[in-house]
Amino acid sequence: MVLSARMPELGALEVLLAVAREGSLSGAAREVGVTQQAVSARISSMEAQTGVQLVTRSTHGSSLTPAGVVVVEWASRLLDVAGELDAGLAALRQDQRTRLRVSASLTMAEQLLPGWLVSFQAAARNRVQPAPEVVLTAANSDAVIEQVRAGQADVGFIEGPRTPRDLRNRIVCQDMLTLVVRHDHPWARRRKPVTAEELAGTALVTREPGSGTRDALTAALRAALGPDRPQAQPVLALSTTTAVRAAVLAGAGPAVLSELAVADDIAAHRLHRVPLTGLDLHRDLRAIWQGPSQPPAGAVRDLVAHIAAHPGRTPRLTGGPK
Repeated sequence: MVLSARMPELGALEVLLAVAREGSLSGAAREVGVTQQAVSARISSMEAQTGVQLVTRSTHGSSLTPAGVVVVEWASRLLDVAGELDAGLAALRQDQRTRLRVSASLTMAEQLLPGWLVSFQAAARNRVQPAPEVVLTAANSDAVIEQVRAGQADVGFIEGPRTPRDLRNRIVCQDMLTLVVRHDHPWARRRKPVTAEELAGTALVTREPGSGTRDALTAALRAALGPDRPQAQPVLALSTTTAVRAAVLAGAGPAVLSELAVADDIAAHRLHRVPLTGLDLHRDLRAIWQGPSQPPAGAVRDLVAHIAAHPGRTPRLTGGPK
Protein backbone atom coordinates (compact mmCIF):
# COMPACT_ATOMS: atom_id res chain seq x y z
CA MET A 1 0.00 0.00 0.00
CA VAL A 2 1.34 3.41 -1.02
CA LEU A 3 0.18 6.34 1.12
CA SER A 4 -0.90 9.50 -0.64
CA ALA A 5 0.99 12.76 -0.41
CA ARG A 6 -1.84 14.07 1.80
CA MET A 7 -0.93 11.74 4.67
CA PRO A 8 0.56 13.88 7.49
CA GLU A 9 3.72 12.94 9.36
CA LEU A 10 3.52 11.40 12.82
CA GLY A 11 5.10 14.49 14.36
CA ALA A 12 2.31 16.69 13.00
CA LEU A 13 -0.31 14.33 14.42
CA GLU A 14 1.37 14.50 17.82
CA VAL A 15 1.03 18.30 17.71
CA LEU A 16 -2.66 17.97 16.83
CA LEU A 17 -3.21 15.62 19.78
CA ALA A 18 -1.50 18.14 22.07
CA VAL A 19 -3.91 20.84 20.90
CA ALA A 20 -6.83 18.51 21.62
CA ARG A 21 -5.54 17.74 25.13
CA GLU A 22 -4.63 21.33 26.07
CA GLY A 23 -7.46 23.18 24.31
CA SER A 24 -5.16 25.93 23.04
CA LEU A 25 -2.18 26.47 20.82
CA SER A 26 -0.17 27.95 23.68
CA GLY A 27 -0.85 24.92 25.90
CA ALA A 28 0.12 22.58 23.07
CA ALA A 29 3.31 24.58 22.56
CA ARG A 30 4.27 24.13 26.23
CA GLU A 31 3.59 20.38 26.05
CA VAL A 32 5.53 19.83 22.84
CA GLY A 33 8.32 22.21 23.80
CA VAL A 34 8.14 24.65 20.89
CA THR A 35 6.77 28.16 20.37
CA GLN A 36 3.08 28.91 19.88
CA GLN A 37 3.92 30.23 16.41
CA ALA A 38 5.55 26.90 15.54
CA VAL A 39 2.44 24.98 16.65
CA SER A 40 0.18 27.28 14.64
CA ALA A 41 2.37 26.89 11.57
CA ARG A 42 2.41 23.09 11.95
CA ILE A 43 -1.39 22.92 12.18
CA SER A 44 -1.83 25.24 9.20
CA SER A 45 0.63 23.18 7.17
CA MET A 46 -1.22 19.96 8.06
CA GLU A 47 -4.57 21.49 7.12
CA ALA A 48 -3.14 22.58 3.76
CA GLN A 49 -1.64 19.13 3.19
CA THR A 50 -4.76 17.16 4.09
CA GLY A 51 -7.29 19.58 2.64
CA VAL A 52 -9.26 19.37 5.89
CA GLN A 53 -9.79 22.14 8.47
CA LEU A 54 -8.83 20.64 11.83
CA VAL A 55 -8.74 23.53 14.34
CA THR A 56 -10.92 26.60 14.87
CA ARG A 57 -8.95 29.53 16.25
CA SER A 58 -10.54 32.35 18.27
CA THR A 59 -9.59 34.93 20.85
CA HIS A 60 -10.84 32.52 23.53
CA GLY A 61 -8.57 29.66 22.44
CA SER A 62 -8.53 26.90 19.90
CA SER A 63 -10.88 23.97 19.48
CA LEU A 64 -11.14 21.05 17.15
CA THR A 65 -13.56 21.13 14.26
CA PRO A 66 -15.87 18.09 13.90
CA ALA A 67 -13.45 16.78 11.29
CA GLY A 68 -10.58 17.45 13.69
CA VAL A 69 -12.24 15.35 16.39
CA VAL A 70 -12.44 12.39 14.00
CA VAL A 71 -8.84 12.85 12.86
CA VAL A 72 -7.64 13.00 16.48
CA GLU A 73 -9.36 9.69 17.21
CA TRP A 74 -7.69 8.06 14.22
CA ALA A 75 -4.36 9.69 15.01
CA SER A 76 -4.48 8.48 18.61
CA ARG A 77 -4.77 4.86 17.47
CA LEU A 78 -2.07 5.35 14.85
CA LEU A 79 0.36 6.86 17.35
CA ASP A 80 -0.28 4.01 19.80
CA VAL A 81 0.74 1.53 17.10
CA ALA A 82 3.72 3.70 16.16
CA GLY A 83 4.77 3.70 19.81
CA GLU A 84 4.63 -0.09 19.86
CA LEU A 85 6.72 -0.20 16.69
CA ASP A 86 9.26 2.22 18.16
CA ALA A 87 9.55 0.14 21.34
CA GLY A 88 9.86 -3.06 19.31
CA LEU A 89 12.64 -1.63 17.17
CA ALA A 90 14.46 -0.50 20.30
CA ALA A 91 14.20 -4.04 21.67
CA LEU A 92 15.55 -5.46 18.42
CA ARG A 93 18.48 -3.03 18.51
CA GLN A 94 19.20 -4.04 22.07
CA ASP A 95 18.98 -7.72 21.13
CA GLN A 96 21.48 -7.15 18.30
CA ARG A 97 23.88 -5.57 20.79
CA THR A 98 23.52 -8.31 23.40
CA ARG A 99 22.98 -11.43 21.26
CA LEU A 100 24.92 -12.34 18.14
CA ARG A 101 23.96 -15.22 15.85
CA VAL A 102 27.01 -16.50 14.00
CA SER A 103 27.01 -19.20 11.33
CA ALA A 104 30.34 -20.57 10.12
CA SER A 105 31.69 -23.23 7.80
CA LEU A 106 32.96 -26.26 9.65
CA THR A 107 36.67 -25.58 9.28
CA MET A 108 36.27 -22.04 10.55
CA ALA A 109 33.82 -23.06 13.28
CA GLU A 110 36.14 -25.77 14.56
CA GLN A 111 39.55 -24.18 14.06
CA LEU A 112 39.16 -20.40 14.18
CA LEU A 113 35.87 -19.14 15.65
CA PRO A 114 36.46 -20.42 19.21
CA GLY A 115 39.68 -18.43 19.54
CA TRP A 116 38.22 -15.39 17.79
CA LEU A 117 35.15 -15.35 20.04
CA VAL A 118 37.16 -15.75 23.24
CA SER A 119 39.45 -12.84 22.33
CA PHE A 120 36.46 -10.76 21.14
CA GLN A 121 34.64 -11.19 24.43
CA ALA A 122 37.82 -10.50 26.39
CA ALA A 123 38.33 -7.28 24.44
CA ALA A 124 34.74 -6.24 25.23
CA ARG A 125 35.33 -6.82 28.94
CA ASN A 126 38.54 -4.79 28.78
CA ARG A 127 36.49 -1.90 27.38
CA VAL A 128 34.07 -2.29 30.31
CA GLN A 129 31.15 -2.99 28.01
CA PRO A 130 28.85 -6.01 28.02
CA ALA A 131 30.10 -8.83 25.81
CA PRO A 132 27.28 -10.10 23.58
CA GLU A 133 25.97 -13.62 23.97
CA VAL A 134 27.17 -15.49 20.89
CA VAL A 135 25.21 -18.39 19.39
CA LEU A 136 27.48 -20.26 16.94
CA THR A 137 26.10 -22.66 14.31
CA ALA A 138 28.43 -24.84 12.21
CA ALA A 139 27.42 -25.88 8.69
CA ASN A 140 28.93 -26.16 5.24
CA SER A 141 29.51 -22.95 3.30
CA ASP A 142 26.36 -23.28 1.15
CA ALA A 143 24.21 -23.67 4.28
CA VAL A 144 25.92 -20.67 5.93
CA ILE A 145 25.07 -18.52 2.90
CA GLU A 146 21.42 -19.57 3.04
CA GLN A 147 21.19 -18.90 6.78
CA VAL A 148 22.52 -15.36 6.31
CA ARG A 149 20.13 -14.79 3.39
CA ALA A 150 17.18 -16.01 5.47
CA GLY A 151 18.07 -13.78 8.41
CA GLN A 152 18.76 -16.80 10.61
CA ALA A 153 22.33 -15.60 11.20
CA ASP A 154 23.54 -12.04 11.74
CA VAL A 155 26.92 -12.81 10.19
CA GLY A 156 28.43 -15.81 8.44
CA PHE A 157 31.96 -17.06 7.79
CA ILE A 158 32.67 -19.08 4.64
CA GLU A 159 35.68 -20.67 3.01
CA GLY A 160 34.45 -21.45 -0.50
CA PRO A 161 35.92 -19.91 -3.67
CA ARG A 162 32.68 -18.16 -4.67
CA THR A 163 31.13 -15.15 -2.99
CA PRO A 164 27.34 -14.66 -3.28
CA ARG A 165 26.55 -11.48 -5.20
CA ASP A 166 23.51 -10.63 -3.08
CA LEU A 167 25.54 -10.57 0.17
CA ARG A 168 28.34 -8.31 1.33
CA ASN A 169 31.69 -9.86 2.24
CA ARG A 170 35.10 -9.09 3.66
CA ILE A 171 38.27 -11.19 3.70
CA VAL A 172 39.24 -11.79 7.33
CA CYS A 173 42.21 -14.13 6.85
CA GLN A 174 43.81 -16.65 4.48
CA ASP A 175 43.98 -20.42 4.56
CA MET A 176 45.65 -23.15 2.54
CA LEU A 177 44.57 -26.65 1.64
CA THR A 178 47.09 -29.45 1.89
CA LEU A 179 47.22 -33.05 0.68
CA VAL A 180 47.58 -35.58 3.51
CA VAL A 181 47.90 -39.35 3.73
CA ARG A 182 48.47 -41.89 6.47
CA HIS A 183 52.12 -42.65 7.20
CA ASP A 184 51.98 -46.05 5.45
CA HIS A 185 50.39 -44.76 2.23
CA PRO A 186 52.68 -45.03 -0.86
CA TRP A 187 52.57 -41.25 -1.34
CA ALA A 188 54.16 -40.77 2.08
CA ARG A 189 57.45 -42.18 0.70
CA ARG A 190 57.51 -40.68 -2.78
CA ARG A 191 60.13 -38.09 -3.58
CA LYS A 192 58.44 -36.28 -6.48
CA PRO A 193 55.48 -33.96 -5.75
CA VAL A 194 52.04 -35.12 -6.80
CA THR A 195 50.86 -33.29 -9.92
CA ALA A 196 47.46 -31.71 -10.42
CA GLU A 197 46.74 -34.35 -13.08
CA GLU A 198 47.52 -37.17 -10.64
CA LEU A 199 45.40 -35.63 -7.93
CA ALA A 200 42.42 -35.17 -10.26
CA GLY A 201 42.62 -38.86 -11.18
CA THR A 202 42.78 -40.09 -7.57
CA ALA A 203 39.76 -41.13 -5.53
CA LEU A 204 39.97 -38.99 -2.41
CA VAL A 205 38.22 -38.85 0.92
CA THR A 206 36.32 -35.56 0.65
CA ARG A 207 33.74 -33.37 2.27
CA GLU A 208 30.18 -33.37 0.97
CA PRO A 209 29.07 -31.23 -2.01
CA GLY A 210 28.49 -27.65 -0.91
CA SER A 211 31.42 -27.56 1.50
CA GLY A 212 33.97 -24.80 1.03
CA THR A 213 36.89 -27.23 1.17
CA ARG A 214 35.54 -29.41 -1.63
CA ASP A 215 34.52 -26.43 -3.77
CA ALA A 216 37.96 -24.84 -3.32
CA LEU A 217 39.72 -28.00 -4.46
CA THR A 218 37.44 -28.34 -7.49
CA ALA A 219 38.05 -24.71 -8.44
CA ALA A 220 41.83 -25.12 -8.09
CA LEU A 221 41.87 -28.24 -10.27
CA ARG A 222 39.76 -26.55 -12.94
CA ALA A 223 42.07 -23.53 -12.89
CA ALA A 224 45.09 -25.82 -13.35
CA LEU A 225 43.69 -28.38 -15.79
CA GLY A 226 40.75 -26.66 -17.46
CA PRO A 227 37.02 -27.02 -16.87
CA ASP A 228 36.67 -30.15 -19.02
CA ARG A 229 39.08 -32.35 -17.03
CA PRO A 230 36.91 -34.69 -14.92
CA GLN A 231 37.77 -35.36 -11.30
CA ALA A 232 37.68 -38.91 -9.94
CA GLN A 233 34.69 -39.78 -7.81
CA PRO A 234 35.54 -39.70 -4.09
CA VAL A 235 36.07 -42.92 -2.24
CA LEU A 236 34.08 -41.37 0.62
CA ALA A 237 32.17 -38.08 0.95
CA LEU A 238 31.69 -37.10 4.59
CA SER A 239 29.87 -34.24 6.27
CA THR A 240 32.56 -33.06 8.70
CA THR A 241 36.28 -32.39 8.61
CA THR A 242 36.69 -34.56 11.69
CA ALA A 243 35.12 -37.50 9.85
CA VAL A 244 37.41 -36.99 6.85
CA ARG A 245 40.49 -36.95 9.11
CA ALA A 246 39.32 -40.11 10.84
CA ALA A 247 38.78 -41.86 7.51
CA VAL A 248 42.30 -40.96 6.33
CA LEU A 249 43.74 -42.21 9.62
CA ALA A 250 41.78 -45.43 9.14
CA GLY A 251 43.42 -45.94 5.76
CA ALA A 252 40.56 -44.95 3.43
CA GLY A 253 42.84 -42.88 1.21
CA PRO A 254 44.29 -39.40 0.69
CA ALA A 255 42.40 -36.19 1.46
CA VAL A 256 42.82 -32.50 0.78
CA LEU A 257 41.98 -30.53 3.92
CA SER A 258 42.67 -27.17 5.49
CA GLU A 259 46.12 -27.07 7.00
CA LEU A 260 44.44 -25.60 10.05
CA ALA A 261 42.56 -28.87 10.55
CA VAL A 262 45.52 -31.22 10.16
CA ALA A 263 48.46 -29.23 11.55
CA ASP A 264 48.43 -31.12 14.86
CA ASP A 265 48.20 -34.51 13.09
CA ILE A 266 51.16 -33.60 10.87
CA ALA A 267 53.21 -32.39 13.84
CA ALA A 268 52.47 -35.64 15.72
CA HIS A 269 53.29 -37.72 12.59
CA ARG A 270 49.80 -39.21 12.51
CA LEU A 271 49.39 -37.80 9.00
CA HIS A 272 51.96 -37.03 6.33
CA ARG A 273 51.85 -33.89 4.18
CA VAL A 274 52.40 -34.71 0.50
CA PRO A 275 53.92 -31.95 -1.65
CA LEU A 276 51.95 -30.84 -4.70
CA THR A 277 53.01 -29.14 -7.91
CA GLY A 278 51.06 -27.09 -10.42
CA LEU A 279 48.15 -26.40 -8.09
CA ASP A 280 47.37 -23.27 -6.09
CA LEU A 281 45.46 -24.23 -2.94
CA HIS A 282 45.57 -20.88 -1.15
CA ARG A 283 42.15 -19.44 -0.38
CA ASP A 284 40.50 -16.48 1.31
CA LEU A 285 38.26 -16.89 4.35
CA ARG A 286 35.43 -14.35 4.41
CA ALA A 287 32.78 -12.82 6.61
CA ILE A 288 29.40 -12.33 4.89
CA TRP A 289 26.34 -10.30 5.88
CA GLN A 290 23.24 -8.63 4.46
CA GLY A 291 22.78 -4.91 3.91
CA PRO A 292 25.21 -2.06 3.30
CA SER A 293 28.85 -2.34 2.34
CA GLN A 294 29.94 -2.02 5.97
CA PRO A 295 28.85 -4.68 8.49
CA PRO A 296 25.78 -3.66 10.52
CA ALA A 297 26.61 -1.37 13.43
CA GLY A 298 26.88 -3.09 16.78
CA ALA A 299 28.11 -6.58 17.61
CA VAL A 300 28.44 -7.71 13.97
CA ARG A 301 30.68 -4.81 12.98
CA ASP A 302 32.67 -5.10 16.19
CA LEU A 303 33.28 -8.84 15.65
CA VAL A 304 34.30 -8.54 11.99
CA ALA A 305 36.65 -5.64 12.78
CA HIS A 306 38.16 -7.55 15.72
CA ILE A 307 38.81 -10.65 13.60
CA ALA A 308 40.32 -8.67 10.73
CA ALA A 309 42.66 -6.94 13.20
CA HIS A 310 43.47 -10.11 15.18
CA PRO A 311 43.26 -13.10 12.79
CA GLY A 312 45.20 -15.21 15.28
CA ARG A 313 46.22 -18.70 14.23
CA THR A 314 46.82 -18.91 10.49
CA PRO A 315 48.28 -21.74 8.43
CA ARG A 316 51.78 -21.82 7.06
CA LEU A 317 51.42 -20.73 3.44
CA THR A 318 53.54 -23.47 1.87
CA GLY A 319 52.94 -26.07 -0.79
CA GLY A 320 51.56 -23.73 -3.48
CA PRO A 321 52.22 -24.03 -7.20
CA LYS A 322 55.76 -24.89 -8.26
